Amino acid sequence: MICKTTDNLNLYFEVQGNESAKETIVFLNGLSQTTVAWSLTTPAFKNDYRIVLIDFIFQGQSEKNAEWRNFDTHANDVISVLDHLKIDKAIIAGLSYGSLVAQHLGVNHGKRISKLILMSTFAHKTPYYEAIELSWWRALEYGGYGLMLDIMLPSVLSEGYFKNPLFPIDLMKQARQEANDDKQALFKLMEATKRRSDYRSELKKITVPTLVIQGEKDALFPVHMAEEVTAAIPGSKLTVIPLVGHTLNLEAVPAMCKLIMEFLH
Repeated sequence: MICKTTDNLNLYFEVQGNESAKETIVFLNGLSQTTVAWSLTTPAFKNDYRIVLIDFIFQGQSEKNAEWRNFDTHANDVISVLDHLKIDKAIIAGLSYGSLVAQHLGVNHGKRISKLILMSTFAHKTPYYEAIELSWWRALEYGGYGLMLDIMLPSVLSEGYFKNPLFPIDLMKQARQEANDDKQALFKLMEATKRRSDYRSELKKITVPTLVIQGEKDALFPVHMAEEVTAAIPGSKLTVIPLVGHTLNLEAVPAMCKLIMEFLH
């Protein structure tokens, strides 16, 4: 389905699960993911929750012909979907890039959120992260998404996943490349992270119950970065999933879903 953003762009979303449920959970994608990325996650929630999946502007089936937008604007786009569906409050669960949008939702639209789940998250940049960010940017610039993905994968998947992949790496690469054939759109998404300043002081404004979930082997955002997020959000809780990396909605689905369910009940 499509709804219009406040600046009249086409924003793609899906509604799944139990549409008569009292509570709605919104899952927000990682950088080069689409709504398809949650296909392993949604079965655990489909009976008890209405599920909303969203492709951010520049992702998947949403509009790509626009100027770059910051995380406040991405958060406003999520609110546009909630307004379109006449949902007053929702549970927000974001992974990686989506967790940053979720942070801005928590800061700017706390009255529209019942609970907040931040997965594979961070609020400030380290020199190590900036080196990774630059390598992705340069790879996309000079070799397109195929080269960027080759460089990305060791940062976003654990060694254990490479030893025993749920989906063969070659098939995963093919699917991700097909979903990210517009490198200018991906540059516009990445611009938001590139320009984002240290957000830790803003996180103190979040007042809703918050769960932070991080993979022990997350090379992109090591656990200490999630600890900083947790320390900044009053009353929040951090849980670390052992032996898994960054892409929790691929390599740690059962553990991730169990933690979310426990938090919601």
